[in-house]
Amino acid sequence: MLKAMLGCCKVYISENRNRAALNSIERAAKLFWEARIMNKFEDETYNRVVGSKSAADPCPWRMAVLAMHCGSRPRLGVVDRICFHPLLGASLDQTKLLGLQTLWLAGVANSLAEDVGSSLQVPTFLYGAAHEEGRTLDSVRRELGYFKPNSGGEQWVGGPKSNYLALKPDNGPPQVTQGKGVIVIGATRWVDKYNVPVISTDIASVRTIAKRVCGRGSDLASVQAMALAHGESVIEVACNLLEPEKVGGDRVQLEVERLAKEEGMRAGKGYFTDFSQERLIENYLKSDSSTNKMTRRRKP
Repeated sequence: MLKAMLGCCKVYISENRNRAALNSIERAAKLFWEARIMNKFEDETYNRVVGSKSAADPCPWRMAVLAMHCGSRPRLGVVDRICFHPLLGASLDQTKLLGLQTLWLAGVANSLAEDVGSSLQVPTFLYGAAHEEGRTLDSVRRELGYFKPNSGGEQWVGGPKSNYLALKPDNGPPQVTQGKGVIVIGATRWVDKYNVPVISTDIASVRTIAKRVCGRGSDLASVQAMALAHGESVIEVACNLLEPEKVGGDRVQLEVERLAKEEGMRAGKGYFTDFSQERLIENYLKSDSSTNKMTRRRKP
């Protein structure tokens, strides 16, 4: 008897202002009740929406995410990134038995990448456990120019400017269409995202703070950070916490506050852009219990 498995799929959509499009995406996702939307985080300044879907069965994930497919946040495509995370202590190489098939979590990411690349004709790149060499997300982004603004000031518009990619996609066509851009799909351990606002308009100084947060010799080596303009007088130190059980948002908050003070700036209170995995699990189990009760009531 296999222990119950649970995972989360995060979908990063580079659009927040077109409500009709977002409502259409959400309706498409809700067609697959087995993969339930547990949280949705929207940021108008970044023109970004992050949706978290949890499921015990990986097949509805693939179908739901496939159906879903200008701001100051970097982006590579309309659906910028999709990542699968194991929950409830499951590992990336844990298997889930479905009838006569055994599916790996990384395999679900690969299967989705094939669908997106071939069916939707979007150049698709794999990372983490989904990539045969374990390529990292930031290495893919660096190759594709993700960290360099492609419009005026500190703004990003659309995906890569060139129709020809510096990196060969794992799936899909080798050329980019501006209406779709490219997409990266991966499978990794859980990552927390924590942003700390710094009251400043000096992007160069805040970039220095971001580099020092996770720079060589720092005891926050499991943190990735970058500086992003967030409104007229705020620049955020946006962080990926790769090992949140070791280095959490509180540690990052204190470090950014300390470094900002050294630069003569003030850091505001940071925030997470998603629920903790504990809360996601709790919400999913509650919704699962409610669904099971409704199903039993409907039975004749």
